[in-house]
Amino acid sequence: MEHLLLFIIGISFLIIFVLLTKIYFLRRSAREIAEAFRDRLAENTNTLIDISSRDRYMRSLANSVNTELRTLRDKRRRYEQGDMELKAAVTNISHDLRTPLTAICGYLDLLEAEEDARKAEGYIRVIRNRAELMTQLTEELFRYSIIVSDEKSATRETVNVGGVLEECVASFYTDLKARNIEPNIQIPEKKVVRTLDRSALVRVFSNLLNNAIKYSDGDLDITLTENGAVIFTNTASKLNEVQVGRLFDRFYTVEPARKSTGLGLTIARTLIERMHGTISAQYKSPRLTITVELPDDK
Repeated sequence: MEHLLLFIIGISFLIIFVLLTKIYFLRRSAREIAEAFRDRLAENTNTLIDISSRDRYMRSLANSVNTELRTLRDKRRRYEQGDMELKAAVTNISHDLRTPLTAICGYLDLLEAEEDARKAEGYIRVIRNRAELMTQLTEELFRYSIIVSDEKSATRETVNVGGVLEECVASFYTDLKARNIEPNIQIPEKKVVRTLDRSALVRVFSNLLNNAIKYSDGDLDITLTENGAVIFTNTASKLNEVQVGRLFDRFYTVEPARKSTGLGLTIARTLIERMHGTISAQYKSPRLTITVELPDDK
């Protein structure tokens, strides 16, 4: 009986020792995770948390923390990128608005002192031109703010994509003609029908046409395929691959096209993605191709 009691006591001590050892290693692993997490938050590094313990629960905890770290890093990266874009945007927009505003103030001073009616009319034309430019810039900013802040206002309906495309090209006839651009449009005989937000699609095509007017050397090919891809292609010798790679970035403007906030293609991408489509740009010197893939209703 005494031997049995000693055996039970020995087993109990062994179990207690094993449990205390387990607790010690669990506490050490928890401390490692806490210290590593604190270090990863303080440092801008891609190194993930690793622990010495082989306990599956603690390793699962470390993996969960690593998953949140990846999410946090991605959000931090997007925040930092957005912060840099915002600073660049403030600089660009300030320049774009200040330039015509300075011109308006200067010509107003000249207008006040001018007695010659012909010269006065010339000053008024310049003032009106600069005012229209400022209106265009501020309206583009306003439209972008409305689009990004109102994600639930889309109204989907059955849309004849080819018909919308033809209407948009026709509405830009005067602007295209002013640049001596004669668009070559290819639309299949069979109607390409999709369930989309019609007004958003019009905005996308309009922004792409505006882009072509800015960068085209005098040509524009527009092709609608039967599977719902809309391809805008034009010669753009003033662009390069780096610039084309940034065309969809917020507030990015190419130097030859300063009369813009750089939001046109960003708006197009936002609207297309909301309709579950895709938009991309490729550049094979000197040809720029922008492809819109509309979602299939099937």
